[in-house]
Amino acid sequence: MIPLIDLKAQYKTIQGEIDAAIRNVLEGGTFIQGKEVDCFEKEFSSYCEIKACVGVGNGTDALHLTLRALGIGAGDEVITVANTFIATIEAIASVGAKPVFVDICEDTMLMNPALVEKAITKATRAIIPVHLYGQPCDMDAIVNIAKKYQLKVIEDAAQAHGARWKQKRVGSFGDAACFSFYPGKNLGAFGDGGAVISQNESLIQKVRMLANHGRQEKYTHKTLGINSRLDELQASILRVKLKYLDSWNAKRRHLASCYLEALKESDIVLPKTSLQTESVWHLFVIRHSNRTTLQAKLKEQGIVTGIHYPIPLHRQPACSNQQIPYGSLPITERAANQVVSLPMYPELAESQIEFIIQTVLESEKI
Repeated sequence: MIPLIDLKAQYKTIQGEIDAAIRNVLEGGTFIQGKEVDCFEKEFSSYCEIKACVGVGNGTDALHLTLRALGIGAGDEVITVANTFIATIEAIASVGAKPVFVDICEDTMLMNPALVEKAITKATRAIIPVHLYGQPCDMDAIVNIAKKYQLKVIEDAAQAHGARWKQKRVGSFGDAACFSFYPGKNLGAFGDGGAVISQNESLIQKVRMLANHGRQEKYTHKTLGINSRLDELQASILRVKLKYLDSWNAKRRHLASCYLEALKESDIVLPKTSLQTESVWHLFVIRHSNRTTLQAKLKEQGIVTGIHYPIPLHRQPACSNQQIPYGSLPITERAANQVVSLPMYPELAESQIEFIIQTVLESEKI
């Protein structure tokens, strides 16, 4: 069987370093707010080419805490997309704000900047572009709109660790960027974890305070916060993995190029990237008019696929009573009915990707 992602294979390649890092934390006896978290925050901010970083409990909290630190709350509107994981709008709703959806571009399936300006109202306070599948959004266009209307930009970079837009790392364009370290991410922990990065060090300090029960010193709570802290074990694991992230992303790009070259003459709609971007291919997502048949044929050959995502957020049952304004999202809805994720992870062997490609091409003949 070829899985969609193989976390055990990754662990085996760095098992000695991971085990040593975990053992070091266990023997040290400090599990919250220790040197591993401090070191990871410095190393990750340096990797992202940005001034400051704070580790938090997960990617959803990263978005929630950033919105709150920026003063966004009840009565405010935040423009984003419906073609993403629900955590993006969970965070918006958690601070009392309202998500406003705009449609995506047909070729990239990312936020369409041309539609953002039309969605702005007097209540709009922020834009959350989602760097979906490891591909950066058009940050020049989005930032220019935000500056024109004095809006905050929060990059949802949960799937884009290490990606670049015009040679700059994602996360360095907006007021802040939010990452998830869920195990399946390009940089994944062995449990939940997240981070907020920003060039604004005072903003990061505010996020840090909110994430630590609203306190800056023990038993003195400046405000009511939450408990959302990256722990020492996860930080130690992430520090090991961060050293390999660029090489793993390079392997993902190689695998993506194999898919793109071999499938370019098929009827499959392949993902497109801008010449301005360096994608990290968190997922390799194709579009097919009859994905049910395609997935069935691949499953017969032991190839696991996924759908990211089958129900756009404005159609989710959880949003049925939210009165979320979205207008017409035809491309989002069409994509939701067609997208299929093929296996993508650095440990995927050449023979495996050749077999996947062969099986996909054979299914086209049926």
